[in-house]
Amino acid sequence: MAVSERKHRSSRKRGFGRVSFWGTLIAVLNAGSSIAAGLPGRDAVVVTPGEEGLVGDADAASQGTIDDEQIENRPLSRPGEVLEVIPGVVVTQHSGSGKANQYFLRGFNLDHGTDFAVHIDGMPVNLPSHGHGQGYADINFLIPELVEHIHYRKGPYYADEGDFSAAGAAHVHLKRSLEGTTVDFTPGSYGYLRTLASGGRAFADGRLMGALEIGRDNGPWVNPEKLRKLNGLVRYARGDEKNGFTLTAMGYTSRWNSTDQIPLRAVSDGTVPRFGAVDPTDGGRTSRYSLSTQWIRSNETGSTRVSAYLVRSDLKLYSNFTFFLNDPVNGDQFEQVDKRTVSGGEASHLWKTQVSGREIEHTVGLRLRNDDIGQVGLFNTVAQRRLGTVRNDAVLQTSAGLYYSASIPWTSWLRSNLGVRGDFYRFKVNSDNPVNSGKASDSLLSPKLGLVFGPWSNVEYYANYGHGFHSNDARGATITVDPTTGAPAGRVTPLVRAIGSELGVRAAPFKGFQTSVALWRLDLASELVFAGDAGTTEASRPSRRQGVEWANYYRPFGTVTFDFDLTLSKARFKGDDPAGNFIPGSADRTLSGGVTFGEKEGWSGGVRLRYFGPRTLVEDNSQKSGSSTLVNARLGYAMNKQFKLGLEVLNIFNRKADDITYFYASRLQGEPAAGVEDKHFHPAEPRSLRLSAVLNF
Repeated sequence: MAVSERKHRSSRKRGFGRVSFWGTLIAVLNAGSSIAAGLPGRDAVVVTPGEEGLVGDADAASQGTIDDEQIENRPLSRPGEVLEVIPGVVVTQHSGSGKANQYFLRGFNLDHGTDFAVHIDGMPVNLPSHGHGQGYADINFLIPELVEHIHYRKGPYYADEGDFSAAGAAHVHLKRSLEGTTVDFTPGSYGYLRTLASGGRAFADGRLMGALEIGRDNGPWVNPEKLRKLNGLVRYARGDEKNGFTLTAMGYTSRWNSTDQIPLRAVSDGTVPRFGAVDPTDGGRTSRYSLSTQWIRSNETGSTRVSAYLVRSDLKLYSNFTFFLNDPVNGDQFEQVDKRTVSGGEASHLWKTQVSGREIEHTVGLRLRNDDIGQVGLFNTVAQRRLGTVRNDAVLQTSAGLYYSASIPWTSWLRSNLGVRGDFYRFKVNSDNPVNSGKASDSLLSPKLGLVFGPWSNVEYYANYGHGFHSNDARGATITVDPTTGAPAGRVTPLVRAIGSELGVRAAPFKGFQTSVALWRLDLASELVFAGDAGTTEASRPSRRQGVEWANYYRPFGTVTFDFDLTLSKARFKGDDPAGNFIPGSADRTLSGGVTFGEKEGWSGGVRLRYFGPRTLVEDNSQKSGSSTLVNARLGYAMNKQFKLGLEVLNIFNRKADDITYFYASRLQGEPAAGVEDKHFHPAEPRSLRLSAVLNF
């Protein structure tokens, strides 16, 4: 949790990533380099923890920045676990590893991303009105070795954060350039194999960087996962993070077999092995291609940023969560399809003015986005063969967000952050059932307020309040009849209000040590809850979450770092309901901690412990999941600058834990027609080893 980005927005790194061949981009890069010509070079800002850490620079106790040194030696079982560097974030999986992860934060089961916004070098990852779930955020295209730093924020207190950011937001920034060439070859248990080649060189008065990742994995599953992954990035960068230009192409594709969550009763009676599947034909394939650019110009009085992106994504996902409950003959497998082109960008300007001897920092920005969803569909299938259509739609969703914020130092010990954000959304749905077609629009105005007191003796105090939101699926905003039953269906509110508040303190009592505590509350006008029979989320009742977070970071010397994070939360629906007021999937406590160490030569490594507390599974709290404690470790030895060996051991103690657990009704062959209510879980993978060899040229 190193250095904040508030006062250094004019000098913070921004990057990108994605696939293409060197020669294909030459003409485009030459054009881009002419745009950046004449931009003065500046020294790069290195994000490292200082003696006072974030004290004197942050806007809240629950924001921070993680640098690449804190990521490099962390053991990671999957790309999404990069986000677990954020205190309180838990990343799991309930299906095949080619699918987006499950995210947990601040008492939320965020499903695949709702209420947790993820950006990679200015590109939003969350997908609204998605075929599998609102806010679907798949970061399997992320290459961890290319991450420069991650800036995170929690709560709806920031004017430049929009859709899906009510619980928090993560901004992943990739490296601007690489030196030399690196090849990383990593075989592992259960058929795991990953090869990464990356490098950079001078080009057209700038730097050209590329990376290519090839991966496969079978996992411990009885039905081998057969994951096949191809991932790449090419980037041209000129200038630096203060005055510069980047152009990035990225490309990713994968396919896999899925072992979805399985019923506890089938494992208990031996019908299904712990790593077995009820429907071995589940699986999926996905692809994502993008082109993005960022430009920044800054001086002593302010900075201007402009970014733009174009993304093409495609997903076909086959799942069966209820087995034979709805169709006792063919089974309940269904196919979810999402094909879209996303375009958009953002422009912002920061400037300073002097008023009554106070230097006020202003920021104004405009964010535009268009999701042209050519197909978002749900189909009944058997063994990935279509039997019928539940619904098949085309959606055009356009949004615009305009924001303004001002940081005002009232005294030497008090400053305020005032902001306001306005968002406008327009939806157009063309459905296979004309009565579900239509247009809708909605808008929200979101005020923000933050107060910072201190610092006194390297201690600072914060008070934050703000409004935020998440959008609902466009199809729910125009629906008239249920596509399955034909019964009348009510429409959802397109934009759902969130109101959050927080009190916090941050201290740096001695060199290298930082600690922060945040007491927070978040109210949602409508909760999104996972529906097991559809594999998606549905709008539900208003809710309130509140809790406390304690985060600690200590670097005693060199590159040795310790961290420890504890979160406690309470999540409830508002009002009284006979069904109960507990929110399914909400976790009331998490804990994580570890140590990383190492220099460029010699020994390096890290050990991580993550405790994931029990979650309530039904509204009356009569069913709860178990907890899990997993320990992962990584050890490496660099013989010289050219060659390094590494070993990762995941789930060292071979704990029999569950990644995720749900409670709902399903039916196996021979069971009653009404099905059986039961826990359904996806097991965490057993102990596995990965050995890596890294060669630098």
